[in-house]
Amino acid sequence: MYRPAKRLAEIQPFHVVELFTRAHQLQAEGRDIIHMEVGEPDFPTPEPIVNAAVNAIKAGKTRYTQSLGLPELREAIAEFYGTKYGLTVAASRVVVTNSASGALNLAFACLADPASEWLLTDPGYPCNRHIIRTYEGRAIGIPVDASSNFQPTPELLAQYWNSNTAGLLVASPANPTGTLLSLGEIEALANFVRQRDGHFIVDEIYQGLNYDETDTSSACAAGDEIWVINSFSKYFQMTGWRLGWMVVPEDYVRDVEKLAQNTVLCPSTPAQYAALAAFEPATIAILEERRAEFHRRRDYLSKALSELGFLITANAQGAFYLYCDCSKLCTDSFTFARDLLEKTGVAATPGLDFGSNQPEKHIRFAYTTEISRLEEAVTRLAKYLGR
Repeated sequence: MYRPAKRLAEIQPFHVVELFTRAHQLQAEGRDIIHMEVGEPDFPTPEPIVNAAVNAIKAGKTRYTQSLGLPELREAIAEFYGTKYGLTVAASRVVVTNSASGALNLAFACLADPASEWLLTDPGYPCNRHIIRTYEGRAIGIPVDASSNFQPTPELLAQYWNSNTAGLLVASPANPTGTLLSLGEIEALANFVRQRDGHFIVDEIYQGLNYDETDTSSACAAGDEIWVINSFSKYFQMTGWRLGWMVVPEDYVRDVEKLAQNTVLCPSTPAQYAALAAFEPATIAILEERRAEFHRRRDYLSKALSELGFLITANAQGAFYLYCDCSKLCTDSFTFARDLLEKTGVAATPGLDFGSNQPEKHIRFAYTTEISRLEEAVTRLAKYLGR
């Protein structure tokens, strides 16, 4: 008898994944598809990381690790905050996780009580609100727009915070907009939450992929009570390895450890040994060259899409997305995205995935393909739009 938990009725599909599936169906049929829909770097995992994994597997390093992660990897992550950002982060607070999604699951399993409310930006990464619902919390979207660079402010928080509010989740750089929060802005949000005895979680999974601002970890600099989520997927280009980490307030480390022991046991052992090579100078040099290439792609695509009639209202300071207002070109971005895929072979993500704040007016393009393919995409879009 089919009888799923009632919460499943409130868990929506990840529309971009379904569009991604259709794109690959068309590709299997022989169509040339330009993938600009999924947030995955097109570069392979850097060779030093791959070699470290192969060597670890050959050496038989495939057994369980501690639930909080390899001690040497936790130390390496803590040292990375010190060497790159000049920040002191205790290795005891670093928890290695099964991806950033795994980190968010552990965080909300630890913090979310039934019916507790959590403030998130709308638009924002869609899975966050569903993770909160999975742990019986309630996600409350705060509509944000260009006036606040698609980020929350203390003034906006004051409109939505109430006696049921448990905390705030923000992202910097953000998905889908690529916008950043400065250290001063993070501190202002942290002070607001602190005064109300709430929890503050900052998603920094695109950290390192900054273009116009100094790369830093504002969250780690703003207070030891802030939960900081990070990942080896984006900057380090280890998407399929499913490895992330979080910096946890000291008082909660044991709670997170108990949850990890009972839910995932430990992260992938080969992936953890591979990640030890992620911070080596040779690896960072490769990653910085690729960051410069993402920067070049952003500048090209931003100008080209604007000339086609897309309005880029978000200041894309990081990540690898352009979140565009397409209302001059269509009345429904979901239908528009499907039409683009079927008729032009250009796959992009409709605003529907990112919340209920005017999703029909917005579409996201990921510049995770080489310049020549971006140029071809623009040519196809221009022809489709009659430009």
